[in-house]
Amino acid sequence: MRSPEYMEVQCPYCWELIEIGIDDCGENQQYIEDCQVCCRPINVRIMVGDSQQVQINVFTEDDV
Repeated sequence: MRSPEYMEVQCPYCWELIEIGIDDCGENQQYIEDCQVCCRPINVRIMVGDSQQVQINVFTEDDV
């Protein structure tokens, strides 16, 4: 079993930089993760391109 990679993102609520674990399964994903600073729910969208390049977008509940 592979260990998750961690990437730094900016919380869309409190604007603090936080680390989130990324499951390197090679597929697009969407899930909710609480901010480690303000505890608000962040919508995380992970998109994997044709060349396996990962793009991460984070949104508030209102932005989805």
